[in-house]
Amino acid sequence: MFDTINFEDIMEGLIAIERDTTIPKNVRVKIKNAIEILTGSENDSMDLKIDRSLQQLGDVAEDPNIPQHARMQIWSVVSRLESK
Repeated sequence: MFDTINFEDIMEGLIAIERDTTIPKNVRVKIKNAIEILTGSENDSMDLKIDRSLQQLGDVAEDPNIPQHARMQIWSVVSRLESK
């Protein structure tokens, strides 16, 4: 389903957002949750992991306090995840 390069790109994008100190802490926490979901339990299917992480990211993208550049990065990651 995921090839290694695309998955690494998605994870790098999420990690970059999570480390951005211009983004409110509550948003970074949700990004971290999405990262943990994607890299978490081996028992869950990748489809389930993607769905759960998309829920987290969808909530984050709608946060009115998030800077525009971060919103665009999040939508980019969401788009790549949805294409999987």
